[in-house]
Amino acid sequence: MFLVGSIFLIDSCLEGQFSNEEGTDLMRLASRCLHYEPRERPNVRSLVLALASLQKDVESQSYDLMDKPRGGAFTLQSIHLSPLAEACSRKDLTAIHEHLETAGYKDDEGTANELSFQMWTNQMQATIDSKKKGDTAFRQKDFSMAIDCYSQFIDVGTMVSPTIYARRCLSYLMNDMPQQALDDAVQALAIFPTWPTAFYLQAAALFSLGKENEAREALKDGSAVETRSKGH
Repeated sequence: MFLVGSIFLIDSCLEGQFSNEEGTDLMRLASRCLHYEPRERPNVRSLVLALASLQKDVESQSYDLMDKPRGGAFTLQSIHLSPLAEACSRKDLTAIHEHLETAGYKDDEGTANELSFQMWTNQMQATIDSKKKGDTAFRQKDFSMAIDCYSQFIDVGTMVSPTIYARRCLSYLMNDMPQQALDDAVQALAIFPTWPTAFYLQAAALFSLGKENEAREALKDGSAVETRSKGH
């Protein structure tokens, strides 16, 4: 699908799969995703909801829609799982919490953040305070409070932290909110595409949603990324 002026052109391979109105909606959504200002881009939740309304075959798995092979006889026993991956495969939320608490924010190092003079304003200080309160609540296993504080941090949008999304993801799982947890895992992966933790948390959320095939694929992908990162 391409945009030429105010007219969109649909690839012939997609002909008949969308109405003109749906094609227009899809083009507008794509344009918003490419907006120069990050705050003007749709968040993951709204993006998923918008795309879900355009999906006709709701019974198909995501890898079927993307023409991705299922991998046949792939099982979790066929790959080596790290302790975190193993915990996610069992939905052992206590073990996942211990890992995230121990790891802290070391994986955020190098994450691009657009900071300006705002970092010295009261708003920025409030953002940092929200993170600190969220970390305290997370450490004390007050996951409802952690969700509230991390949401305040994320909503400001000045700083980007995949770890914050990972921690809120687990907090959602602890509160039996797997769809919200999946949204956060996807967002963490969008920020840090080679982060095994994001893949594993995505798997835990998918297992909780009963999407076992997709969860196993996420574990497989995360394990492959982790192996490459270690130079194995």
